[in-house]
Amino acid sequence: MAEGELFDTGDDTKKPGHDAGGHRSRLRARLIAGGEDALADHEVIEYLLMTAIPRRDVKPLARTLVERFGGLAGVLNADARTLANHPGMGETSAAAMKIVAVAARRMARAAVKEQPVLGSWQALIDYLTIAMAHLKVEQVRVLFLDIRNRLIADEVQGEGSLDEAAIHPREVIRRALDLGAGAIILVHNHPSGSPEPSRADIQITNRIAEAGRLLGVIVHDHVIIGTQGHVSLKAKGLI
Repeated sequence: MAEGELFDTGDDTKKPGHDAGGHRSRLRARLIAGGEDALADHEVIEYLLMTAIPRRDVKPLARTLVERFGGLAGVLNADARTLANHPGMGETSAAAMKIVAVAARRMARAAVKEQPVLGSWQALIDYLTIAMAHLKVEQVRVLFLDIRNRLIADEVQGEGSLDEAAIHPREVIRRALDLGAGAIILVHNHPSGSPEPSRADIQITNRIAEAGRLLGVIVHDHVIIGTQGHVSLKAKGLI
């Protein structure tokens, strides 16, 4: 579908009674003066759309995106093709959304890499939440740490329910040894939103921890991410 298909093709700034230029100036002024809380979710989306559709009233489109995807995070983390096919969108507008998500992930990941992971736990949770909370499928990843608990690698191990079909204990530990990692943190998401661990989550974690103990690789934690928050199996005393 073409960019801005839902909207009139004329110049909105010239329509009687329509003050698109003034509205955009006011949004810009509020953003600069007020910082991150100055704009509502739909206004942030609107501002991003203004860069992709510069001569249209994009407020209605911004509102439909927020309604469909459930908020700012939902829009920014939506599948690119799904965004592009949304009425009134297109590839250019979808790219305007996705580049913000990419930038947010890279900034969060950089914050994690700058210092030992265990000493910057909130930065780690922020990064994992940005990267995984809104995924529509269950994803399993492993954070490999050096002897100073700095991040060596963050690798996706598979998708699907957390069992040995998605992540095999011996393969995880073998990969840690290949990377020279002294410790790992297991991570996966729950698309349902609730981060509460299942029995299978606990069982596979303990099997990986046992395999690690035999070869000198510590499993520091298993973190489950959901839109409703996160759970640390270590904090719950489950590993």
